[in-house]
Amino acid sequence: MRIRTFSKAHIRQEFQLRCQSLSVNDNMGFKQEFEELNDVGKELPTRAGELEVNKEKNRYPHILPYDHCRVRLSLQDAQPNGDYINANFVPGGSSERDFICTQGPLRSTMTDFWRMVWEQNVSIIVMVTALRHKDVVLCDQYWSKARGTVYHGPFQVNTVSCNQGPHVSITTINMKQRGYPTEKVVTHYYYPSWPDRGVPRDTSALCGLAEHVRQHIEATPRLGPAVVHCSAGVGRSGAFVTLLWLMQLCERGVSPDIRAAVEDLRMHRLWMVQNVEQYVLVHQCLLNWLSRGTVANLDSGPQSKGVPFNSGRSQVRIRGSSGQGNRARRSHQHQPPRAQPDQTLSNVQQLLDPRNLLRRILPASLQLPQTSSEPKPTKQNFENVPFKP
Repeated sequence: MRIRTFSKAHIRQEFQLRCQSLSVNDNMGFKQEFEELNDVGKELPTRAGELEVNKEKNRYPHILPYDHCRVRLSLQDAQPNGDYINANFVPGGSSERDFICTQGPLRSTMTDFWRMVWEQNVSIIVMVTALRHKDVVLCDQYWSKARGTVYHGPFQVNTVSCNQGPHVSITTINMKQRGYPTEKVVTHYYYPSWPDRGVPRDTSALCGLAEHVRQHIEATPRLGPAVVHCSAGVGRSGAFVTLLWLMQLCERGVSPDIRAAVEDLRMHRLWMVQNVEQYVLVHQCLLNWLSRGTVANLDSGPQSKGVPFNSGRSQVRIRGSSGQGNRARRSHQHQPPRAQPDQTLSNVQQLLDPRNLLRRILPASLQLPQTSSEPKPTKQNFENVPFKP
């Protein structure tokens, strides 16, 4: 199948018009689209998370992983339910398992978290939450911020370097398991400025983080999924994965469909993109990124506010902006079909029919040529990759 693609300038222009249309009448279009997604996926079973033996492993008792795509750990010490962790595989640009979205580890589940990282060959972890908000623990600290080693069960987690910026910390971790000679390198991105159930005041750092991670994924061999987590692993995690996924598609000249992406993600984990403010935020960040191309350096403060918006609960508005970034791509198009809001499907297999999945419009085997003359960053020097303002 030939896929029609567009230049970034064309995608930006069409997407900007769409955002303007959705924002009229106090963001009525955004609200309607988001409401249409309210019940997506909620009928899917969560039996493993409901088991009495697993309840203490859930940070929030009402946020449980769907059974059909939950991450399963290897069984240890013949424990029949030892494979449970509150985490789901979720789709990205090429497969059902491009990402793992999970809750922030509890003190009692840190070993399970690192077991998942080890067994799934994870090399990138993105943490989009602070450890605490006032007196509330949002995520227990499962790695060392300074150089040093911590132990979680059979796993040795050694922080070898940390690049501390004003908004994002990038830590390189060497990981070993007792009895194994091999060592795995994990890059940990820590973005604590995103408030729980809210949106950042300034989107430039978030856009810069997403672009940095996107380039890192492109430059890294696909050994395993990237882990994205916040506190519950649904709202902020879902928004970040949606943004990252559609940035990957736009880079290949494919027009984004945020509603379809969120609908797909919600078939894999509950409440992905938790509220309408976060839904609008994804549109804002994507428009910001399309308008400005590569954005703020992670090592510097925000240089641009991007597309203005009101971050209050009462109103979140996107306005159009002029921008740049018109690197040419091949000219073919495909607009993914949308499911009707009241459409009901009988089983998981039908719900996950590949013909209905947004990511299938760009198979992993289709690689469009690079048009930029800039060299692609390598894994070895990735922490120091600069970004154009």
